[in-house]
Formats: sequence, C-alpha cells, structure tokens
Amino acid sequence: MSEFKELYDAVLKGDDTAAATVAKKLLDEEIGPSRIINEALAPAMAEMGRRFEKLEAFLSDSLLAADAMKAAMKVMEPQMLREKTSAPRQGIVVIGTIEGDVHDIGKNIVTTMLEASGFEVHDIGRDVPVATFITKAQEYKADIIAVSALMTTTMYNMPRLINDLRDMGLKDKFKVVFGGAPVLPEWAEEMGADGYGKDFTEAVAVFKELMKR
Repeated sequence: MSEFKELYDAVLKGDDTAAATVAKKLLDEEIGPSRIINEALAPAMAEMGRRFEKLEAFLSDSLLAADAMKAAMKVMEPQMLREKTSAPRQGIVVIGTIEGDVHDIGKNIVTTMLEASGFEVHDIGRDVPVATFITKAQEYKADIIAVSALMTTTMYNMPRLINDLRDMGLKDKFKVVFGGAPVLPEWAEEMGADGYGKDFTEAVAVFKELMKR
C-alpha cells in the first residue's frame, strides 16, 4: 500500500507533519495501529538504525526520525488506548535499556505494543544499572524483566542480570527477556534468558507465551 511507503519515507526524512498526516489517513482507512507500526514505523526506524551504524546517517537524522515516529504514534494513541482497554489482562513487565546504552527507540515501541496488548508496563528508561532492574522488578512485583541493548559493547552487561538474580536466589521469581539489534536468540538462551524478541511483534508473542507457563 502506497501510504505505508509514504509513512516509511516520512519517518526517514524526519518529517513529523507528513508522518502524522499519513498515519491519520491509514487510521481513517480502518488500518490498525499494530499493522501501521509493523509495516511502516518499525521498518523505518530499523533502516535508520542501520544507516546510523554504517555511518550513513548522523545522530541528528536519528533524532529527527524518532520525532517523526512519535508524531505518528501520537495520532494513533486514542485507538491504541481503546485496544488496550479491550485487551485481556496480561502480566507485569519492567523494561529498560541496559547500562551503558542510551538507545531507546526500539524499547519504546515494544513498551507501547505491550501496553496495547494488556500488559502493565513499567519503563525504567535507558542506561539502567543491573541492580535497578532487580529493585524495580521487586518494587512493582513484576512477572517479566525485559532488557534491551543496541550495541554489542553493552549487550555483554545483560548476563550480569541473570548472574545477580541467581546469586540473590531470585532467578525463579522473574522471567527475563533479552532483545535488541545485536542480540541473537542462541546467545540469549546460552546466557540464561527465558525469552528473546527480535522485534516488537515477536516480543509481544514471547511475553504472552511466558505468562502461560
């Protein structure tokens, strides 16, 4: 559909006005927020992330793209809230980007989609120390701890969470999910994670499956 390509291009260009306009057009055509994110917003941000990593785009380009994505998300908020209200009640999630990593666009999309799917989500931000994940999980009585990383240099902080939970006798209390561009499912499993999400669609399915166990 041409509107998906329009929205994709608007985000990559950092055109928040165009992004909001096209997102509204898609909603008016009775296309749901999940599909809009899956087929336009998420691919656009993934492409911007690739360009940034390959030095084909500047940090300013990434920030403008993020603003355009947020403009489109804002247009979809009322519909997403309605879907959230009608969604079956799920579990409690604490989510954040691991210590040393300030990237949070992917985490923010996952947070939004988890909330729309009926999860109670506590986003504790970016550059989050391992100890904070644990204390916040205890504070909110979380079922799942979700940890994101966008750089290979920071993803190696993720296993520290598993180790600390084991040392504290808390590993069986929480399910742990790893995600982010450099993370592979085999590595996540080897490090002791209970689940892995390649993107927001996969992440939501994994979280629901973990809540059934």
